[in-house]
Amino acid sequence: MTDYRYLIVGGGMVADAAARGIREIDESGTIGILSEETDRPYARPALSKKLWTDPDFSWDEKVDLHTEETGAEFLLGTVVTAIERDAKTVRTSDGTTHGYERLLIATGGHPRGLPDLQPSDRVLSYRSADDYRRLRALADAGAHVVVVGGGYIGTEIASGVVQNGARVTFVDPDEVVGGNMFPPGLAAAFQQRFVDHGVELRTGRRVTTGTDTGSGVTLTLDDGSVIEADAVVAGLGIEPATELASAAGLRVDDGIVVSSTLVTDDPSVFAAGDVAEYPDRILGTRRVEHVDNAQQQGRQAGRNLADADETYDHTPMYYSDVFDMGYEAVGQVSSHLRTVEDWQDPTVTGVVYYLDDDDTVRGVLLWNVWDKTDEARKVLADANSLTADMLPGRITA
Repeated sequence: MTDYRYLIVGGGMVADAAARGIREIDESGTIGILSEETDRPYARPALSKKLWTDPDFSWDEKVDLHTEETGAEFLLGTVVTAIERDAKTVRTSDGTTHGYERLLIATGGHPRGLPDLQPSDRVLSYRSADDYRRLRALADAGAHVVVVGGGYIGTEIASGVVQNGARVTFVDPDEVVGGNMFPPGLAAAFQQRFVDHGVELRTGRRVTTGTDTGSGVTLTLDDGSVIEADAVVAGLGIEPATELASAAGLRVDDGIVVSSTLVTDDPSVFAAGDVAEYPDRILGTRRVEHVDNAQQQGRQAGRNLADADETYDHTPMYYSDVFDMGYEAVGQVSSHLRTVEDWQDPTVTGVVYYLDDDDTVRGVLLWNVWDKTDEARKVLADANSLTADMLPGRITA
C-alpha cells in the first residue's frame, strides 16, 4: 500500500489546481493523483477551442498544465473502484490500495452517449485528449463528421471541425441552433454562422438509433431520415461521476454535496469541480461544469485539504468561442427566462440579461464583450434591488 498525505481521485484541471493550492500552504506533503486518463492534467477547453483554430497553440506549452511542478505523483490509467472511509484508503481495479490523510474527489462526469452506439474509433463521446487526437486525424483526412447536440461542446466542435476542412452535419434537437440559450434574434444570427461556413444543419431532430459498421457510422433520426458518415461526435453533456461517493455513504444530490469549504459529510473527504454541489454565495446551491469553477474551486479545495478552512466564495463564469463569435456569461442563461437585450451593435456586441418570473436577474450574457464578468457578478448580487428598466447601460462594451 502507498500512503499519501493528500490523495486526489481524478486527473483533470481540478487536480492540477488542487495540487497547486496545497503547495501554497504545504510545501512538502505527499500528493497522489489517480486518473483514468493516460495524459497528465491538461486544459480541457482547448480540446474544442484553440487546438482547432490556432496553429501555434502547442500541447506542451499551452495545454499540458505541467502539474509535475508540484511534485505530485501520478498513477495514470488507474480506475478507482472503492473509497473505504473507515480505513482511509481507496482501492483500484488492479487490486492496489492507497492510503490518505485527506482525500479529494474530482471525478468529473461521464459523457452521455448515443442510442445503440458504444464509444469506438468512429463514435466519440468527446471528453478526453484521446478523443481529440482521433477526431483530429479524421478531420485532417477530410472525413464526413456528424456532430450531435447543440450545447457548448457540440457547437464548438462543429465549428472547429468544419474550419479544418472536414464535412460536417450538425444534428441539434433545438429548432434553431442556440435556441435553448439565446433570444430569437441572436439565435438566428448564431445559426447563420454555421450555414455560412458550410455546415449541414439538421435542427429539431434527435438520433433514435445508430450503427457502427467498422468503416463508417449510420444514424437514423426521429423523422426516419438516415445519415451515413465516417464518424459521429456526441456533445450531449455529462452525468456527474458520483458513484464512488455514493457507494462510500457520502451525501449525493445533483452532485456530491459539500459545504462552503468544499468538505463532504466526512471531514477528511472533499469534492470539487463538475462533480460537486456547493452553496454559491450569490446564486445559491448549484453544480457547475465549467473551467473557471474547476480552476478556482480546485485551488480552494487544495488549500482546504491543507487546513486553510476557507470559504469558496467565487461565482464562476463560463465562455465559448464559435467561428468569429465569443461570449462570457455568469449565472443562468436560458431561453426559458425573460430577457432584456442591450446591444451596441445588434447580435454583434452587447449584453443580454435573463430575468425570472419575479423580474429578478438570474443570468448575464456578455456577447463579444470582454473583461466584464465582475460587473456581471455585481448585477447578480444586487439583483433584488434592480428593476428591468435599470439594466440597459449598466454594463458597457
